[in-house]
Amino acid sequence: MVRVKICGITNEKDALAAVARGADALGFIFAPSTRMVIPERAKQIIEKLPPWITAVGVFVNEKPAKIMQIASYCNIDWAQLHGEESPEECRQLTLKVIKTVKNNIKIIPEYKTAGILLDAYDPDRAGGTGRLYDWDKAKEAKKYGRPIILAGGLTPDNVAEAVRIVRPYGVEASSGVEEEPGRKDHKKIEMFIKAARGA
Repeated sequence: MVRVKICGITNEKDALAAVARGADALGFIFAPSTRMVIPERAKQIIEKLPPWITAVGVFVNEKPAKIMQIASYCNIDWAQLHGEESPEECRQLTLKVIKTVKNNIKIIPEYKTAGILLDAYDPDRAGGTGRLYDWDKAKEAKKYGRPIILAGGLTPDNVAEAVRIVRPYGVEASSGVEEEPGRKDHKKIEMFIKAARGA
């Protein structure tokens, strides 16, 4: 069964709505973004989550020591590194890591992380662009034998097709399930998860 992560969580209402509709993981962005959340707020939300829901901290070119500090404070389970972090920086973290890869999938073997997230490239924005990732490239990325999480422009309308074509370990949505940046549309979350799981 494909796993589902809802990213860009900024409030408790959206977090609990995503969990109630079947999300496996929630993403909290600790980098400049319209969906950025401060550690104090993230901690409050994460404390309200039920058992077995994974809290993922999303960081962009942050120092490993700072990531560990925020993760410890907020009780984050995983770090998702969404910038130009090196394999060595990933190794410095003592929690599990998901590394985001955009254009160049040939670098995947360099990263000994627990998973690889594929997201569309935008020179001006690290993520949340709403642009589709190249699904053929995503299929090719699977040859490296790593759990692949597909992101980039996924919506309730296209996620089932993406899952059928790519057969990823998991999928992620942020802008595709929003009313506006930082506020989720709970009906879209429900439709997204049903479509992903039904594919």
